[in-house]
Amino acid sequence: MSVPAASRPFDPGVLPRHVADAVWRGCEVGGAAARTVPTGFGALDAQLPGGGWPTHSLTELLLPQAALCEWRLLGPALPALVQSGGRIYLIAPPKQPHAPGLAQLGVSADQLIWVRTTTPMDGLWVTEQIVKSDPTGAVLSWLPQARPEQIRRLQIHAQSCDAPVFLFRPVTALHDASPAPLRVCVALADGWQLEVRIPKRRGASFDEPLHLAAMPLNLEGVLPPRLRTLPAPTAAPSRKESSDARALGRVASPFPAAEPLSH
Repeated sequence: MSVPAASRPFDPGVLPRHVADAVWRGCEVGGAAARTVPTGFGALDAQLPGGGWPTHSLTELLLPQAALCEWRLLGPALPALVQSGGRIYLIAPPKQPHAPGLAQLGVSADQLIWVRTTTPMDGLWVTEQIVKSDPTGAVLSWLPQARPEQIRRLQIHAQSCDAPVFLFRPVTALHDASPAPLRVCVALADGWQLEVRIPKRRGASFDEPLHLAAMPLNLEGVLPPRLRTLPAPTAAPSRKESSDARALGRVASPFPAAEPLSH
């Protein structure tokens, strides 16, 4: 007795080749719908659809604390994004940008647009207007209080934007659904590494942690051995760990309090 076609197991091997090549299974990492930008971390590129940060789409970066590791993660991708007149748009960053730190990442002061806002709605409105303008470069926006319907609007506008669009939100937002096609959790780990997880991407989530070597280049040749193996920060760091962090903060982060960029 023959088995009805509707009840047979799906076998892409019986499909024409051009159709089988176009089949995507939900357990696989999907391809990119548009251009992607290499992250600068080979292990991370291998887990992202299309092999890099997507354009024409939102990427949600979820952090345990704002201004903690944004630049360590995005820094390697920035030089390529500011070539040919591209600019980095910062909307409502939690601290004032630090010109020498950004210059070490390959972004000069004249390649940066820093927008200060007074309310969350102002930040959301400015982000939407910049994304709708289809800028060249990248859009980085801190929107910790954005609601799903507001993110959905941004995602719709981002589909016409050829620049990567990053929304920074607290890791607690992971408990809520989000229209962003890509969600990445990032935190500091031992020894100047970043711990990255990908709870949402096109395809199966990637729940195993990626540990990315992310020591700032300006520290490579000057750090003594004891500072190369710093433990990951804890909720209540020791006095020594706090002292080490303060000593390194000015050269390791583009967000120290001193020497703000003019705007």
